[in-house]
Amino acid sequence: MRDDPSLRGKPLAVGGRPDQRGVVATCNYEARKFGIRSAMAMSQALQRCPDLIVMPPAMDKYRTASKQILAIYRDYTDLVEPLSLDEAYLDVTDSPHFQNSATLIAQEIRQRIFDTVGITASAGIAPNKFLAKIASDWNKPNGQFVIRPKEVEDFVAALPVDKLFGVGKVTAMKLKKLGAFTCGDLREWTLPHLQQHFGKFGGSLYGLCRGIDRRHVSPSRERKSVSVEETYVTDLPDLDACRRELEPLIELLRQRVHRAQAERNIHKLFVKIRFADFRRTTAECVSTLIDEAACRKLLETAHKRGDRAVRLLGVGVRLEEEDDFHQLGLFVEEATVPDA
Repeated sequence: MRDDPSLRGKPLAVGGRPDQRGVVATCNYEARKFGIRSAMAMSQALQRCPDLIVMPPAMDKYRTASKQILAIYRDYTDLVEPLSLDEAYLDVTDSPHFQNSATLIAQEIRQRIFDTVGITASAGIAPNKFLAKIASDWNKPNGQFVIRPKEVEDFVAALPVDKLFGVGKVTAMKLKKLGAFTCGDLREWTLPHLQQHFGKFGGSLYGLCRGIDRRHVSPSRERKSVSVEETYVTDLPDLDACRRELEPLIELLRQRVHRAQAERNIHKLFVKIRFADFRRTTAECVSTLIDEAACRKLLETAHKRGDRAVRLLGVGVRLEEEDDFHQLGLFVEEATVPDA
């Protein structure tokens, strides 16, 4: 849209071809009005919007823009934690710019991104990472939203529980079945009660529903996992077909782990399956190496949960990290769940 103004105002998606099981990598707001979203099958997106313009990714352009944007961020603080090509956390607590006004810093950064890169940007300003992420989505596209410390308690109380960091579909459904629809509802629960139902993640829930997030902005973000996956043009009909495809995936995983220099930090193995009906499941086990026999057993375990044709197969490792009670962790959901 930046490079071709004739695309502006039209529903547009970037991703793979629909006749090759392509998925939507991203889409513009005109496309989102039709219910199109990231990770949706491109064929389904075209059913929802027959006039959808589909374009292939242009990674070189994205990397160039990302480098330009990161350079702008670092003019304001050294504490920049990139999350992806187009998203990052910034800690401007000690920034000398604009008399330490985070709101004015965000405004100038957004304007510089537009002037330099030619794209719009949204920003969230808040006392911690969890709230900043929520705020960044509040006034999209091309806006910003501020949550001041005195506003945190009331703002978070009204948030739906599925907005909490680390809460996926399964956990959200469990919370709602237990009567917790908002963070205000969740505050009625004691810490032991939450830990009884959700284990270690209960401690995170207890803090998050009160707007507490002690994670620091970390410029050197640790990798938590390495994985590979393949979406097949033709569904894999049975377990034997999956077994045949597993070996090349394992070899590719070994190469990626080696490039990441992560061999010594392997903590778990996992196998991921998405069935033909789009239900997905992940099976994992503790392991310090990429063991083919263990991968095959995980594949069998995961396949039994659906016992039907498979459209996507993946294998990966989770890397060991320091166990810090104050560090908020992602809750790994290992149930078989449908895509929304």
